[in-house]
Amino acid sequence: MYTEDDMKKRTTIKSPTVWEERLGYSRAVRVGNMVFVAGTTAVNDFGEVVGRGDSYEQSKYVFEKIAKALNEAGAEMKHVVRTRMYMSDIRCWEHVGKAHAEVFAGIRPAATMVEVNHLIHPDLLVEIEVEAVIP
Repeated sequence: MYTEDDMKKRTTIKSPTVWEERLGYSRAVRVGNMVFVAGTTAVNDFGEVVGRGDSYEQSKYVFEKIAKALNEAGAEMKHVVRTRMYMSDIRCWEHVGKAHAEVFAGIRPAATMVEVNHLIHPDLLVEIEVEAVIP
């Protein structure tokens, strides 16, 4: 899947939060022409939940964070080929889906939307991850 040269060019993208260092992960990783963005929630650089109680606002904020990570890796939202959306309440699917459609209606990546028991903080309603391929 990846050549040895691709792995030598592995690039990691980080955010200013403490979580990546504390848990040992990266906001995004680029290997060759592929970019993988970690599960992203509506927590700002100061550790505050954005859009508390509103899955649509949280999703919009998450997509903004994802776009920033992709840009730092040399990709754009138009390069996204897969999205995964995790919700603590599946009844919010239409609100999360609306935000998704606003970003991806013309791109149409493969998508997964599932309910999970809990996210890392009780005020978080959605967590989203994406994969992109740069042509």
